[in-house]
Amino acid sequence: MQPSDREFVPAGGEAQWPAHVIQGAPALITYIGRDRRFRFINATHKAWLGLDPERIVGRSVDEVLDPWSIEQAGACLEKAFGGEPAVYEGELFPGTARRYVHGNFQPDLDEHGQVRGVFTVFLDVTERHALETQLRESEQRLHGAFQHAPIGMALVTPGGHMLRVNDALCQMLGYDERELLSMSLVDLTHTDDIAASRELSQLLREGVRDTYQLEKRYLHRDGHPVHVLLSVSVVRGVDGAPFQAVAQILDISQRKAYEEALFRERELAEVTLRSIGDAVITTDLLHRVTSLNPIAEAMTGWSHAEAVGKPMSEVFRLIDSRTREPLHNPLQDAIARDAIVELKGNAVLIHRNGFETPIEDSAASIHDHAGSVIGGVLVFHDVSEMRALALKMAHLAQHDTLTGLPNRSVLQSRLEQVLAATLRRHNQAALLHIDLDHFKQVNDVLGHAAGDDMLRAFAIHLRDHLRSEDTVSRVGGDEFVVLLSHVDGRNGASQLCEKLTRTWLASPASRVGDFTMHFSVGISVYPDDAQDAESMLRNADIAAYEVKMQGRGDYRFFTPSMSERPAARLRIEQDLRKALRHGDLKLHYQPKVDARSNAIVGAEALLRWQVDGRDVYMPDQFIPVAEESGLIVPIGEWVLREACRQAGVWHRAGHPIVVAVNVSAPQFQHQGFHATLRAALQDAHVPPQLIELELTERMVMSAGDQSRALMQHIKDVGVSLALDDFGTGYCSLSYLKYFPIDALKIDRTFVRDIASDADNAAITDAIITMAHGLDMTVVAEGVETLAQAEHLRRAGCSLLQGFLFGHAMPAEDFERQLSIA
Repeated sequence: MQPSDREFVPAGGEAQWPAHVIQGAPALITYIGRDRRFRFINATHKAWLGLDPERIVGRSVDEVLDPWSIEQAGACLEKAFGGEPAVYEGELFPGTARRYVHGNFQPDLDEHGQVRGVFTVFLDVTERHALETQLRESEQRLHGAFQHAPIGMALVTPGGHMLRVNDALCQMLGYDERELLSMSLVDLTHTDDIAASRELSQLLREGVRDTYQLEKRYLHRDGHPVHVLLSVSVVRGVDGAPFQAVAQILDISQRKAYEEALFRERELAEVTLRSIGDAVITTDLLHRVTSLNPIAEAMTGWSHAEAVGKPMSEVFRLIDSRTREPLHNPLQDAIARDAIVELKGNAVLIHRNGFETPIEDSAASIHDHAGSVIGGVLVFHDVSEMRALALKMAHLAQHDTLTGLPNRSVLQSRLEQVLAATLRRHNQAALLHIDLDHFKQVNDVLGHAAGDDMLRAFAIHLRDHLRSEDTVSRVGGDEFVVLLSHVDGRNGASQLCEKLTRTWLASPASRVGDFTMHFSVGISVYPDDAQDAESMLRNADIAAYEVKMQGRGDYRFFTPSMSERPAARLRIEQDLRKALRHGDLKLHYQPKVDARSNAIVGAEALLRWQVDGRDVYMPDQFIPVAEESGLIVPIGEWVLREACRQAGVWHRAGHPIVVAVNVSAPQFQHQGFHATLRAALQDAHVPPQLIELELTERMVMSAGDQSRALMQHIKDVGVSLALDDFGTGYCSLSYLKYFPIDALKIDRTFVRDIASDADNAAITDAIITMAHGLDMTVVAEGVETLAQAEHLRRAGCSLLQGFLFGHAMPAEDFERQLSIA
């Protein structure tokens, strides 16, 4: 039955609502009888679902509704028929009619409380649901972004209390979420940063600004400060008042640590640049000056403020000291080639006011963190005094310090020049190799001072009786060479030898104590006896040996029959082979003492050839033969093994001293040397740091990169390296840093006159200072007087070695010295 238009009256009930209200309500309203048939359906069904109410009334629910809708809301209908109200929210109706609805199922009870029907009211909430879904999804996205952000996030009240925090903030500050939500941002802020934070927060609350950013410090739970970059954005209500604020907290502690380290490095660099003795100028890629340190200001005449931005060529002007021509600035090459470039040794810096200063410098490129060149740096210093010292060292490198005579390197050069000139003029030249006879006896009996006086006197004698164009050279302990640039054949050379002998023996200088010093001379004539400088030297030496074999005190010309090995050398070689087999070679040890305490801290192992305690041959006699014959390699291996063995014995006895072993060039360059060294150390059970190998300058420099590689292999084993007789060979200070050298041994020629010769003292002091600058130990050998030792101590020498502290002695005697010490 369809109710009238005036009112709707359910079965057995009274009037409920005016009919026009129900019919036009924006909701689907029905009444379903107990028989599950529609008793009433309002007109809204027509508008929403296209259902004619008149055709629906009387039909059952199953007939009218689709199975899917019944499945969705059927349970609520059954519940209402059971006497309980029910609510359904969800989708109903298929196809284009589908709606998201909110439905109420209300049971209609009779006077006995029995269900006689069910009222249903469905509201279309499709749009609301869509908005709610969008809002929910948006909130989920916001929550995910908030919670999983890689930086700290907090939702904060206008008063600074946290409403929500994410995991990153909890981890950053060491608190859990519950603890943080009970705190305010001020509670976490470092005391010194609170004022700035409050001031900016106040500006947000007052509407002056909507965001702010601040670097500040929060305090971690364990108390250490956490440097953060805080970004705050305010969220305002409809009335414009602050509602909430979103805080983003980025941990910048690591960046701050880097900044602090960079600041310290810059401060250190600034202090260093201002305090070092070298001048420093930096430029950009266009060679414009970016900085000068105080020394550079003084040497160029430009202040930092004046020079910055100026072209380098204007501030740093160089000329060649010899040609007076402008010199190319090395910094340009350093930047262009991305390499270290050194300036030539004849550079002169022109001061802004015109005066000149000789300098040395090096230039290098400057890189950014990516390795790209961004500029250059030039480091230079005044070498006025150093240049004078270098000239003196250059002279000493070419002259014998005791006699002042040219040394072997100068002789070699002049000999080559003389031979070339002689060939052009078709003349003759001669070379005299002179050995003082039995000179060792003077040293042994009268002392080295008397021997030195004899050598000086003989050098003066030779110079006084030769022409200015002739050359006199000291090439060894008691060996001299005279180069006669032109001579009248063998006859002229004979006359000179006789004159030198006659005048020398007539001179009081030839006699010292009970000794009268004679000499032996070997002569080689060019071009009769040799065709080149090397052959001239060798043949004169061979002839001198022939004189010695015939009784000494005479002269002899080289003859082709002498080209075969001299009998003396052959005999030494044969005897040396026997000595090596029979164990006649011994090692003696000369002490090295600490310069300050005089305590024995090391020893140099020195080879001796003795039978029954007496020398068979002196080292300067048999070692050259060993090197020439190749015996030096097996002899060197024996020396190395014996020195390691002895060092191990002393180490186990409680005397861990460093034993130095001299290594010859053939031994050092032998392919098995490295393996021999390792085996010697292993067999002796000696720590490698107790062994030091002494190499000569010439040996190290002769093979360049190959020497450096060999030396590095030795260093890798743990054995230290010393440069022996420093200052007598190549005398180049610049190459030292190229080789892995631990110690420098200053040659005895520098030490001899150190207390009386100011130049020698200055050179020695400079060597010591330079070596310490390269982190090297300095050993002075040939120390024989207290005055020498005291000067070396004051100069900073590390170790001393010489007769003042002990001669070379057998291992047993040396061990007694160690026990006494």
